[in-house]
Amino acid sequence: MGPKLTVGYQRICDCEPNRLNCLTPKEWLKCQLGVWQFNYEGRDVRDKNVHPATFPIALATRVISLFTHRGELVLDPFVGSGTTLVAARDLERNAVGFDLKPEYIQLCQERLAQTTLWGNAQQIAICEDARNIPAYLEPETVSLIFTSPPYANLLNRPRLNKSRRQRRNEQFMRVEQYSQDPRDLGTLDEEAYAQAIGEIFAGLLPLLRPRAHCVINVPDMWWENERITLHITVVEALRRVGYELRNTIIWDRTNIVNRVGIFGWPSNYITMGTTFEYLLDFWRPE
Repeated sequence: MGPKLTVGYQRICDCEPNRLNCLTPKEWLKCQLGVWQFNYEGRDVRDKNVHPATFPIALATRVISLFTHRGELVLDPFVGSGTTLVAARDLERNAVGFDLKPEYIQLCQERLAQTTLWGNAQQIAICEDARNIPAYLEPETVSLIFTSPPYANLLNRPRLNKSRRQRRNEQFMRVEQYSQDPRDLGTLDEEAYAQAIGEIFAGLLPLLRPRAHCVINVPDMWWENERITLHITVVEALRRVGYELRNTIIWDRTNIVNRVGIFGWPSNYITMGTTFEYLLDFWRPE
């Protein structure tokens, strides 16, 4: 662990002090819808060999635009491929991302190097355990936490394709888990995962300004014919350590999912987890 980071966190816009963001009323209205859809762009990482679970830059852009002002500080404790940092650079937000895997930090830096925008905002990627983030940042300097954490041990298994349309493809029998590092949340069962998520976000809570938001992208999954309600696990874990749930947004992914198979027919109805995910919006209460 290094010393405290020197990174900006104050607004550089001309907005009134009580405003949540820099959005116009028309832009705000679009964000009020409880179901969001996005498209990929050329800069997005979509290759699962590079990273098994990515989200579009457009998603990070909307969340950051909605909950911060220009110049404020965004934190991604599980930064992965660096999409949060790329969106923050586009929007003139300072941002810090942490990840256990050096190759993901290198990927973040490569993606940031491809974006040549003028501005004073910094985007920093650090190879570090999320449990140690409080050592890097001062209390009440973060205006938004936005992240997509590992999905417990739900990716840590050989992938079986039970679709009646596709029995075999390139993902069949692959393990898509990020790493086998024992610190990785993706190696934990659901109970241990809930405990670890709670501990990590308890440490992050003092870094947030009062009424600053924390948005977590998480899906539910199926395991041995049982629905694993990971979003409920996360909600309960964060409530226990002091966060307040403000909104639940559905990220409708149907327009970016290709070749969905026929699962469960004709006797077992299964909603396809690949077609939607949850955006859980919390804040730090005053």
